[in-house]
Amino acid sequence: MRSITSICIAMALCVTPAFADDDDDAPTPAEILLAAPAEVWRDLDPENTLYMDLPAGRVVIELRPDFAPIHVARIKELTREGFYNGLNFHRVIEGFMAQGGDPKGDGTGGSDKPSLQPEFFRDTKDVTGFVELGRDRISARVGFIDGMPVGAQPEGLRAFKTDRAVQLWPLHCPGVMSMARAADVASANSQFFLMIGDSRTDLDRRYTGWGWIVDGFDASRRIVRGEPPSRPTPIMRVRVMADVPADDHEKITVMRTDSDTFSEYLRVAGEVDETGYVKDICDIRVPIYNDGIIENER
Repeated sequence: MRSITSICIAMALCVTPAFADDDDDAPTPAEILLAAPAEVWRDLDPENTLYMDLPAGRVVIELRPDFAPIHVARIKELTREGFYNGLNFHRVIEGFMAQGGDPKGDGTGGSDKPSLQPEFFRDTKDVTGFVELGRDRISARVGFIDGMPVGAQPEGLRAFKTDRAVQLWPLHCPGVMSMARAADVASANSQFFLMIGDSRTDLDRRYTGWGWIVDGFDASRRIVRGEPPSRPTPIMRVRVMADVPADDHEKITVMRTDSDTFSEYLRVAGEVDETGYVKDICDIRVPIYNDGIIENER
């Protein structure tokens, strides 16, 4: 395992924030991670994890059926049919997103399956595990559910809304996976996009987020840009982890975002101030253990 110093350099998180207590004995973010007990790290569910192999490396994606059960079922169905293997990323915009999943390669194609109804948001009472970090410049409440960044309306709205629903939705931050569609909100089929920029104000509650990149974000950053790209990046292969031989499984555990350790880690790192203001939810990286090494990739 790397030393604390090397982890600090890799994460660039070991500068004490201005609002933190001036205590020489206070732990650094890296020390908090190294001291984290085993119970704050969780395994990925093989049935809800995708391996997407790109020329630059493997991208590990955690599916979120609690947010978008219909879309997750479609993604897994197409994956198991081999539908995505060999398709290209046909529309890639720097600072925005990379779109793929079209057999025609021009943004007009899809599978032979019916289009999907939108799953843009959920009621907070129907989703468990939401840990509110605080507020930010866009949303009254932001936080995580098992590593996926989410926003939510104030819970107090429930008493005033005719439908008695309080919305919670995935945030379109870098690394989030979402479903492409046409103008019709019920037109999603097979095309998807992965976020390479922060587009919360444009995409949240208008597109269905169905997963997030746990590991391999750097590989996704190397997808060739263009509309269309001059040399489109192929999706070499996509598999559900449960269908992959155990010897080929990535040895990844993810820090529980509902743990006190994660909250303390963010506080010491300067991501959340003493008033509950979240500096940049899209810039927070959920720590992972990858083959015994602590990483902190988006």
